[in-house]
Amino acid sequence: MPFRFQNFPVYQDIRLFIKEIFIDTGKFPHPFQYDLASQIRRAAVSILLNLAEGSGRGSDNDFNRFLMIAIASIYEVVAGLDIALDNKLIDGENYRKFYNKAENIKNQLGGLSRKLKS
Repeated sequence: MPFRFQNFPVYQDIRLFIKEIFIDTGKFPHPFQYDLASQIRRAAVSILLNLAEGSGRGSDNDFNRFLMIAIASIYEVVAGLDIALDNKLIDGENYRKFYNKAENIKNQLGGLSRKLKS
């Protein structure tokens, strides 16, 4: 039987998002590998880990707090992608792809948060 978080459709979307983030940030030039790429990757991973950890908490209020942290991590990823775009590490098309996926994940987590509150 899967863990609770594995049943949420957003879980698979986040996993795919992380995979794509790792692939694209892996193409950053060497000077950006250890700072910007690493930070974007950690923020992306944090989205999934906070969903997982929160789902194991004893109350919906605790779970909701972790969802808010996951959403904050999405904002961090987008800010990192803004920096990557400004430094021509990703092109506009890839930026829009990631932005749209981040927005979709944020909306799904927000919907889950609203459901927990009701």
